[in-house]
Amino acid sequence: MKTLKDVKVNESCKVVKLYGEGATKRRIMDMGITKGVEILVRKVAPLGDPMELNIRGYELSVRKADAEQIEVE
Repeated sequence: MKTLKDVKVNESCKVVKLYGEGATKRRIMDMGITKGVEILVRKVAPLGDPMELNIRGYELSVRKADAEQIEVE
């Protein structure tokens, strides 16, 4: 299983499944990360947290803990 955390800088991926429970999953979905959406990893901070993503035409930063809950292909 490959998660969003494993994607390298300047690589694109497609969301397959979201993990998590209740409010955490809802927050991820509210940010526009849903099944089937394309994500481009633009930057990763020097210590690996957070990641800057390009999704649905806007830039979004997510924590490593949240990125581990997003399965991609």
